[in-house]
Amino acid sequence: MSLCVVLLHTGVMGFLGSAVRRVFSAVRSPLSPLCRTSTRSYSSELTKEKSVPYEKTLKQEDGASSGPTKPLPRSADAVVIGGGSLGCQTIYHLAKMGMTNVVLLERDRLTAGTTWHTAGLLWQLRPSDVEVELLAHTRNVISKDLEEETGLHTGWIQNGGLFIASNKQRLDEYKRLMSLGKVYGIESHVLSPAETKDLYPLMNVDDLYGTLYVPKDGTMDPAGTCTTLTRAATARGATVIENCPVTGIQVRADDIGVKRVKAVETQHGTIETPCVVNCAGVWATKLGEMAGVKVPLIAMHHAYVVTERIEGIQNMPNVRDHDASVYLRLQGDALSVGGYERNPIFWDEVSDKFAFSLFDLDWDVFMQHIEGAVNRVPALEQTGIKSTVCGPESFTADHKPLMGEAPEVRGFFLGCGFNSAGMMLGGGCGRELAHWIIHGRPEKDMYGYDIRRFHNSLTDNKRWIRERSHESYAKNYSVVFPFDEPLASRNMRKDPFHQVLTEQGCMFQERHGWERPGWFNKEGPVAVKDYDYYGAYDVKRNEKYKYDELLGQEYTFDFPPHHDVIKNECLSCRHSVAVFDMSYFGKFYLTGPDAKKAADWLFTADVNKKPGTTVYTCMLNKRGGSEADLTVSRLEPGAANLPLAPESNGDAYYLAIGGGVAEHNWNHIRTVLQDQGFRCQLTDHSEDMGMISIQGPKSREVLQEVLDTDLSNEAFSFSSHKVVNAAGHQVRAMRLSFVGELGWELHIPKDSCLPVYRAVMAAGAKHGIINSGYRAIDSLSIEKGYRHWHADLRPDDTPLEAGLAFTCKLKSSIPFQGRDMLEKQKKEGLKRRIVCFTTDEKVPMFGLEAIYRNGVPVGHLRRADYGFYIDKTIGYGYIRNPDGGVTIYETIHHKSHSHKWHCMRFVNCDGT
Repeated sequence: MSLCVVLLHTGVMGFLGSAVRRVFSAVRSPLSPLCRTSTRSYSSELTKEKSVPYEKTLKQEDGASSGPTKPLPRSADAVVIGGGSLGCQTIYHLAKMGMTNVVLLERDRLTAGTTWHTAGLLWQLRPSDVEVELLAHTRNVISKDLEEETGLHTGWIQNGGLFIASNKQRLDEYKRLMSLGKVYGIESHVLSPAETKDLYPLMNVDDLYGTLYVPKDGTMDPAGTCTTLTRAATARGATVIENCPVTGIQVRADDIGVKRVKAVETQHGTIETPCVVNCAGVWATKLGEMAGVKVPLIAMHHAYVVTERIEGIQNMPNVRDHDASVYLRLQGDALSVGGYERNPIFWDEVSDKFAFSLFDLDWDVFMQHIEGAVNRVPALEQTGIKSTVCGPESFTADHKPLMGEAPEVRGFFLGCGFNSAGMMLGGGCGRELAHWIIHGRPEKDMYGYDIRRFHNSLTDNKRWIRERSHESYAKNYSVVFPFDEPLASRNMRKDPFHQVLTEQGCMFQERHGWERPGWFNKEGPVAVKDYDYYGAYDVKRNEKYKYDELLGQEYTFDFPPHHDVIKNECLSCRHSVAVFDMSYFGKFYLTGPDAKKAADWLFTADVNKKPGTTVYTCMLNKRGGSEADLTVSRLEPGAANLPLAPESNGDAYYLAIGGGVAEHNWNHIRTVLQDQGFRCQLTDHSEDMGMISIQGPKSREVLQEVLDTDLSNEAFSFSSHKVVNAAGHQVRAMRLSFVGELGWELHIPKDSCLPVYRAVMAAGAKHGIINSGYRAIDSLSIEKGYRHWHADLRPDDTPLEAGLAFTCKLKSSIPFQGRDMLEKQKKEGLKRRIVCFTTDEKVPMFGLEAIYRNGVPVGHLRRADYGFYIDKTIGYGYIRNPDGGVTIYETIHHKSHSHKWHCMRFVNCDGT
C-alpha cells in the first residue's frame, strides 16, 4: 500500500487513473470486515492526508486540559452528556424553553467525538412529514435564530441541493418528495437533463432521467454551529463543562420500586439530578450500561475524501446521486466525496480515548464510490485527493435515531444513534427532546424515533442490531418504496401458525420482530432465509430466493404484479369468509385494587360496562394526542385461567393492541400508572396466545360448527366476548371487526392454536374460506374508514380531529388523561380535521401526496390504499384552514398528476 500513500501525500494522484485502479485491485485481497474491527489503527494527529476540510475545529493543539473547564455544580435539573450536535442543540433548547439549571458534560472538547468530522449536509426533503418539519427547524436555528440571538455566524452556507435520478422510479420518488415539500412551503424544481447541465456545467447528464433541485438546501459547519449553540445556551443560564468524563450514573428505586436517575458521577465530583440525557454518540451504549439501560446502536467507519481544487465548481449545489450511492459536497473550490457502501467496517471495541481522531481510510472499501463520482463529475478523474476523512458514526436497526425516556430507568433520556445525520436533524430533534424532558412528551409525532418502537427482546440482541444496522446502512440511498421489508434478522418472533402458513405461501411482513402475514402467494412457499449481507464480507448470496424475488416486484410506485392476489383476498372477505392471523397483537391484563381507577383515567371511552363487554377506545397524552387505539374487554372476577383469564377479586381488563406498537403502549400504560400512583398490575401474555380473526358474511356459519355457543345477534352481540370451546379447546371469542364485516376474533392458548385453526379451515372449506394477510386488512379497513395508529392517527392528532369523538366519554363526568385539552378544543373549534378522498381514475397512492384547495396546499394524505370493493383509490388526510382559523367542510381536491378526487365520509359498521 506504500505506493498509494506516496500518491496521496503528493496530492497528484488522478482520482481514478488506470494505474491506481490496478494498484488498488492488486495490493491485497479483500479482508472480511466482520473481522475488521478495532484492529485498525487510528491517529489523533491532524495530518495532511487525514484531516477534516474545516478551517476551524475545537481541538486544543497543546493537548487536553488536566481538569474540567468549570466547577461542577452540586445539582442540576438535567445533565446532558455529550458535546456534539445533539448535546449542544438539546441544552440550547432546554435553556430556551426556560429550564436553565442544566449542565452539559463533555469528556474532551465540544464536537470531539463524531461531530467534528461530519460532512454537515442539510437536505430539506425526506419521505416523512415529521422529518421535513424537523429539518426545517434545524435550518431556521442555524441560518437565522442563532445569529439573531448571538450576533455570531454559524458557518451556514446556502448553496442548494441536487438529487440525481437515473431512472423513472427514482424521479417518481423525487416527485413525491416535492409534493410533500409544497405543503411546507419548500421550494423545489424537477429539472430536465439539459436544465441540470445549465445549473451544474461540470456534471455529466448523459445518463440522467431528471433531477430534483432544492435551492435552499445547504451546508453546516460543526464547530461554528456547536460553539454558537453553547454560547446562546450559557447566555440563558446553562452551564457547559468540557474535559469532564462521566464515570457513573446513580440510579435509585422509589417507594414503589420504580428505578429513577439520581446523580451523575465524574472524577471531579457528583451532580445530583433527576434527569440524564444520553447524547454520547458512538459511546452511548457504554453510557447506557452505567444506568442499566439498553442502547441498541453500533459503530461503523464512515468516510469521505476531499479533492484538490476544481476549476468551475465554486457555488455549485451539493449533490446526492442515490443510484450510485454517492454524495458530492461543495467545499469551497473543491468537493468532498462520500457515500454508503455495502460492506462498511464495524468498530466493535469503541475506545474511550478516541477524540478528534480519524481512522486510516480503507481503500478496498471506499473505492466502490469512485466510479459513480467520476461518472457524475468527469473532472474528478484528473483531480487529486487533498485529504481523507474516515471517522466513527453510530447506526441503528432502522436508520432512525434513538430518542425519548428509556423504558428501564425513569429520567434517563436518549438522544443518540443519528446515523450520520446528527447535524441535519439536530435542531428539530433537540427541540423535541427538550420538550420531552420538560413536559413528558414531544410536541411532534416522534414515535419513529422513540426507543419504545423496539421490542425489549430486541434491544440487546447483538445479531439483530448488527444485521439490521448493516442492511439499513447499505440501503440508505435506495428508493423508499411503500411495501419494502427487511431481509436482515428475520424470524426473530414467530407465532404458532407460522409454519403452516409458510407452507401455504404466506409472504410475511416483519413488525416489532414478529413475522405477520402480508399476503399469500399462490405459487407455493416463500420462506424467509438467514441474512446474507447482500454478499458482503465474503458471505454467500442466497440463491433462488423466492421471497427476495417477490419483494423486488414490490419495488414500484405502480400497482404491484400481485395486485389481483390482494384483491381476491379482500373480495373473499367481503363476499364470503377469510381468516386473518393476528397473533402478533399485544395481549395485556390490567388488574389490581386500582384497576377501575386506572381504566377510567387511561381510556377515553367508558370501559366499565358489564363483564363480557369489549370497547374500542383511545389512550391520550396530556396534550390530548392519541397515544394508542385498542380494544378493552372487561372480565369477570375469578380464579386464574391463564392465559385466557388472570386471577382477580375485583375489576380486571383484557387489552388487545396492534403488535407493531405493543411496546410503545406497554410503556405508556406503565408510565401513567407510575405517575398516578395506581396500585395495579400490568401483565403481558402476548407470547402465550395466538389470535385468528374470521371475517365475512359467512363467518357465523363457519364458526357455528366450531364453537359450542350460540352466535346469533341476540346471544352474541357486537362488541362482546366469551370464553367458549372450539374443537375441544378453550378460547376467548370476541365479536369484533377491523375490516367492517361480520366476524369474530379467537384468542387461543398457544398449544391449542393449530387444532383450532384446522377446525376452522375444515368448517369453512365448503364456503371457500381462504387465508388473508395484512395487505388485505389495510385495504378493507380503509374502505370502512377505520383508523390505523401511526398512519391516520398519531400522538399529534386528537380524537376530535381524527373523527373519533365517539370514543370519548365527554358526556360523562369521568375524568381521563387529556380530557381538559379535548374540551378546550371542542369549545374553540377544530383547526384541522381528517377527510377521506377517492379518485375516479385507477391510480395508486401511498400517502404524503399534497391536498390543495383553490390552488393552495391545505394538507397532505397520511394514508392511502386501493379499495377493491368500491374499485377506487382511497386516501385520508388532515386538512387545515390556511388562514389558521376553524376548519369546515367545503370542496376539497387532491392534486396529483391532474387526477380528480372526491371528498367523502364513511359510516363504521361490522356488516351485520
